[in-house]
Amino acid sequence: MKSGIQVADAMTINVISVTSEFTLSECAKVMDSNHIGAVIVKDNGASLGIITEKDIVRKAVAKGVSVKKAKVRDFMETELITINPDADIYDAMIKMRDNNIRHLPVVQDNEIMGLLTIKDILKIEPQLFEIIVEKFELKEESRKPINRIIPTEGICQECGEYSEKVKEVNGVMLCDSCARQEKMLA
Repeated sequence: MKSGIQVADAMTINVISVTSEFTLSECAKVMDSNHIGAVIVKDNGASLGIITEKDIVRKAVAKGVSVKKAKVRDFMETELITINPDADIYDAMIKMRDNNIRHLPVVQDNEIMGLLTIKDILKIEPQLFEIIVEKFELKEESRKPINRIIPTEGICQECGEYSEKVKEVNGVMLCDSCARQEKMLA
């Protein structure tokens, strides 16, 4: 299900960056003052990676690392998952979902052109929320009302199209057309 909106139209162009020599504390202050959850790591103009709030909390703070001494270079992610600015935001959302990330560097000709976040996409196309929600972890999920709600509309997990009427068939949510095909194949 393509949205018709390109990544270039939704991404943040003026990406905030820090150097690999920043301490985690300095990096967190940059994130806080800019109200962002991730920064690109650059040295001498070359992009080296990305570091997120989640990286700082889970890789350092939770392990008792001193954020005033630890350097960004030791906690940043260098194996970047990226997307092209010409891609559809639907494809970006799928990539984020499949890789369990919330920040996606936008790269063209090996250069970071921008940064796309889940918030950027959902602000423009809120109906794409269903694509990402299946990856959300809910603590004590079985006790929550969400577990008792049976959706009547949503994205067909077979064809990927939105349908006002989906139903569960063998543990998969299907539109009427795909459900009929499933019955014929069975």
